[in-house]
Amino acid sequence: MNDSLIRMCKQLKIAYIEGLVDDFNDETFSEKLEIIFRKEIAERKNSRLSRAVIHAGFPQMKTFEKYIFDTITFPESTNKNDLLSLNWINKNENVLLMGSVGTGKTHMAIALGIEACRQGKTVKFYRAADLVDILQEKHSLGTIKRFRSILRRYDVLIVDEVGFVPFNQTGSELLFNVIAESYERQSVIVTTNLEFGQWTSIFGDSKLTTALVDRLIHHSIILAFNGDSLRLQEAMKRA
Repeated sequence: MNDSLIRMCKQLKIAYIEGLVDDFNDETFSEKLEIIFRKEIAERKNSRLSRAVIHAGFPQMKTFEKYIFDTITFPESTNKNDLLSLNWINKNENVLLMGSVGTGKTHMAIALGIEACRQGKTVKFYRAADLVDILQEKHSLGTIKRFRSILRRYDVLIVDEVGFVPFNQTGSELLFNVIAESYERQSVIVTTNLEFGQWTSIFGDSKLTTALVDRLIHHSIILAFNGDSLRLQEAMKRA
């Protein structure tokens, strides 16, 4: 039995087949068995990825295929390859995607999340307003601690569309607690159409906003999305 088959048996957790294969002493049989095992491993991997993507709760499937990076400004310390490598997840760093509506921020957030799932990371996606609604519901039911403990288990937490809907004081404080607990423990991806100086209009309390921004930007990659709305451009082309 060749080394490749032995490795695949270990990966598939098949314990007693090695002796049986050696009894056949048939090279053709070993080759066919290797093809079957490779197919089984690939199908299991695809199944795990599908389950992870479904559990993450992405609103749609987005990848980096044909994604245009030309209008994105990267910080000097980071480039496209650094971002796509996902090494920042291993370092519990954040990614902040900032720019006008329709410039590709949510697309990138989802694509990064799906790539993280592909690498075996656990991911959860929320629109900011939906997450705050859930937090307030859990708070009123007395189950907020349990829910926050669940959120802490993810490798990557994606909070989309911060800035579209202002939060009340309770919602702002609950979201702050989630961000504070993630600090240096897990990665957070945030998309926003507002500059940091405008976040007080969403969270209300200036001190809370300052503390939240401080935790997000420390150990983070901040990308600026420039240009016009991609959706508007596509609509104009269709017209």
